[in-house]
Amino acid sequence: MCGRYRLSTHPHALYEQFALEMENPDEREVPPRYNIAPTQPVLAVRARPDGRRELVLLHWGLIPGWAKDPAIGNRMINARAETVAEKPSFRNALRRRRCLIPADGFYEWKTTGRGPKQPFDIARSDGKPFAFAGLWEHWQGPNGEEIESCAIVTTEANALMRQIHARMPVVLAPEDYAAWLASEGGKADNVLGLLAPRDWPGMRAQPVSTYVNNARHEGAQCIAPVAPAAQGASPEPTKDD
Repeated sequence: MCGRYRLSTHPHALYEQFALEMENPDEREVPPRYNIAPTQPVLAVRARPDGRRELVLLHWGLIPGWAKDPAIGNRMINARAETVAEKPSFRNALRRRRCLIPADGFYEWKTTGRGPKQPFDIARSDGKPFAFAGLWEHWQGPNGEEIESCAIVTTEANALMRQIHARMPVVLAPEDYAAWLASEGGKADNVLGLLAPRDWPGMRAQPVSTYVNNARHEGAQCIAPVAPAAQGASPEPTKDD
């Protein structure tokens, strides 16, 4: 699964990275975030009806349009690639509402056999941002409340991630961004192949402090590298299934 990630790249740089048109240079002045957790607002890239890409804030935890209670989104932070096309919660979003979720890195916890799990920061070696495959939905409550939300698609671990965890988020190659965002016609079969586990050239996994375990902790201390033996006894993070 993917239950925690980071994004400290300035939004202005994301406009170039993801071929976005900057309508207002001050529109997305958001602070760097080193410990993004479920139910928080997250940046996402999606296609407008005219084909142009936009940078938006979405609630992390997908709320299907048919949901009676938005709290269902607390359990919908990830969509499994193996079942996303059939699950009622995700299949309509897969056909018509796909997005990119920019990240600089993500965290996963490895069982060590004793003591707290070892957190790892997984990122590109050159520090550049990348994108998760995401889905988004629009929900409107009976009182007119509206929420736009998202989920990150996950798949089986590749060679790098198998050393840490059995699953990983789907990281899309830049050449696949256009295909993933092009959801006209409500078809999904042509993008399911993008969700298979693939090795990522230039990616690395670095052990970091258990400081990141607490979702309230922020700042560069979350990614300070450490040796596994140097871990403290902080509590393990709470994760959604």
